[in-house]
Amino acid sequence: MNSNKTRWIIYSTLLIVVVLSYLLGINLITHPSPEVQKSYTFIENLPESSVVMVSFDHEASSLPEIQPISLILLRHLFRRNLRVVGLSLFAEGTAIGYRTLTKVAQEYGKQYGHDYVFLGFKPQHISAILGMGESIRGVFPEDYFGNKIEEIPLMRKIRNYDDILVVISIADGDRTMQWIEYAGAKYHQRIMAGLTAAMITTYDPYLASGQLSSAVGGLKGAAEYENLYGRRGMGNRGMVAQTAAHIFIIVLIVIGNILYFKNRSKGGGNR
Repeated sequence: MNSNKTRWIIYSTLLIVVVLSYLLGINLITHPSPEVQKSYTFIENLPESSVVMVSFDHEASSLPEIQPISLILLRHLFRRNLRVVGLSLFAEGTAIGYRTLTKVAQEYGKQYGHDYVFLGFKPQHISAILGMGESIRGVFPEDYFGNKIEEIPLMRKIRNYDDILVVISIADGDRTMQWIEYAGAKYHQRIMAGLTAAMITTYDPYLASGQLSSAVGGLKGAAEYENLYGRRGMGNRGMVAQTAAHIFIIVLIVIGNILYFKNRSKGGGNR
């Protein structure tokens, strides 16, 4: 068979497998990792009306993996009637963060300015993190829409990290490290994270030392959190599609090896 035709068959079949597995309502049974369980339990036990800061520190390229984490964490926060202060220390994450936060807030009937607020983007992220330890208003005098911070009901009593119970950094890189090293080390702010699977091992030393309170990592972490929350979403669907793709690739490897040894056997018999 022509090699180009073989490639088309393989990739077309893989596409069909992934799409069908994503669309089918298959429930993936997962057991939560200790870090996901710790994250869920912490948020579940926060007093109502507590203030949580969520920083969308990621690019659009990581959305397939990061978005499920953002959605399930925000849903849990709003179901618990916690108040959310959103921001981004990564320019590309600003519009994404605002849309995600607004979407989930509307699902739960939350009111902007009272139940949640989005401060927008601030460059020089280390200076911004340190500055908010002294005065959030000093770093963000206005919100994303240009409203004065002192005129927003939610922000009137929020001065600095003393009024924030936890910062959740949803990141695909090292921004969470800056939260840990500056907000955590200098101001003793509790830091949680939502991370891509590729980054989770980078933060193992911070988790082991307790500098990073807990983390939800990759699609698997999102799926585990969704199961704890009781609402199947993008994490579970993504994990089913990913698992189906891995199984398909394993089957191809097995078939390829069978054909290879079969052809080699034939070749050896002619010597």
